Amino acid sequence: MSMVSLPGLQAMIESISSERNLPKSAVQAALREALLKGYERYRRTNRGADMAYDDEYFSNFEVELDVEEEGFRVLATKAITEEVSNPDHQISLQEVQEVASEAQLGDTVILDVTPEQSEFGRMAAIQTKQVLAQKLRDQQRKLVQEEFEELEQTVLTARVLRFERQSVIMAVNSGMGKPDVEAELPKKFQLPNDNYRANATFKVYLKKVSDGSHRGPQLIVSRADAGLVVYLFDNEVPEIQDDVVRIIAVAREANPPSRSVGPRTKIAVDTLERDVDPVGACIGARGSRIQAVVNELRGEKIDVIRWSPDPATYIANALSPARVEQVRLMNPDERQAHVLVAEDQLSLAIGKEGQNVRLAARLTGWKIDIKDSAKYDYDAEDRKMQEILDAQRLHQEQLAAEAAAYAEELEPEEDVDFAEGAEVQDEAIASSTSDLNDDSIPQAVLDGEEFDSDAVKESEDGFGIEQEAAIERPRS
Repeated sequence: MSMVSLPGLQAMIESISSERNLPKSAVQAALREALLKGYERYRRTNRGADMAYDDEYFSNFEVELDVEEEGFRVLATKAITEEVSNPDHQISLQEVQEVASEAQLGDTVILDVTPEQSEFGRMAAIQTKQVLAQKLRDQQRKLVQEEFEELEQTVLTARVLRFERQSVIMAVNSGMGKPDVEAELPKKFQLPNDNYRANATFKVYLKKVSDGSHRGPQLIVSRADAGLVVYLFDNEVPEIQDDVVRIIAVAREANPPSRSVGPRTKIAVDTLERDVDPVGACIGARGSRIQAVVNELRGEKIDVIRWSPDPATYIANALSPARVEQVRLMNPDERQAHVLVAEDQLSLAIGKEGQNVRLAARLTGWKIDIKDSAKYDYDAEDRKMQEILDAQRLHQEQLAAEAAAYAEELEPEEDVDFAEGAEVQDEAIASSTSDLNDDSIPQAVLDGEEFDSDAVKESEDGFGIEQEAAIERPRS
């Protein structure tokens, strides 16, 4: 078999593998694809005037690397046919049987179609080099995707490398003993209080691992995701790690709409242990635990509140640090609530530019309307609430009436079907009993002996006792 020589092939594979941190098998796979593209370029350059190659024309060709001999061969898989219409894809049965008499029509053979060393020209070599560079990048991106795709929505340690436009390019490590990989921290996922100087390290939340079809870093990380706060508390609070304290909900505003308002997070926690204070566990002795989280987030304000199954209590807690006098659930179906506070608590409950009440609403899932308790018109609001309740009740009654009317429309048809079925059944019973005689009746019945009624029931309905048990048995 002929072979195109590639002097220094072994050294080149080892060098690329070392420089790009790729396994040798990945480098060889990229090289095979690149050489096949070079062969395609060679064939297209030397094709005849009547030859036309589409994108799938060379799908039956492959390159075989010989690393030991430092060269490559081009192989083509051809179908055995009676007549040959395309010599690149077909070969005649007569030609094959000259060397393999057992060959039959429809079989395939692999043939060496390697060009001469001198024929594999300069343009084909340039094409091979360009494709190799691209294929190596593709291999790198594929390995990065495989390495990090299971780490999505987890927290990594990142180091600042450089800046591109408004994004920060960072180096992250999967912790699997492999080299650092570049990740992008877009502007919208940055914290306003962060100082992204060269080589500074940060905890980042891995939001997305792309498929590698685009240029630039495949990993998108965030400093603004609520998942980062959850991770930091989980890392600082042993009770959360042991599932004694649970994080129920998190609402975070890492990039407020106005620069005059700083980042803020509200986190709701709970516990099933009576002797454990979940809020105190998250804050720690003298605030040591929550201070570690605040330091990592560069001074972000964090409110830890107690979750409650009672919506009114939960809403009141969520508006901390404001003191709430009363929570009125005006429309539970639409999750709308009025919160009454003293006049001196209004600004605290609403928060700067509405941040406190906005986060409380996101945390609880309720639409919260802050009201001055001294100016609150109970009568007017009660009338509105009653109107809402009346409208809801009327709507439910309409639905019930429509359901009843629909059921009535179905009843006549069901009655007719049942009557017809009963009539047919009566006819069948009459027919079967008319054929009975003393010889067909069991002797035990004629003699007046007792018999097993359950056995008769089982023969009639096909289920017997098991059917009754299935009805009585509660469903799991």
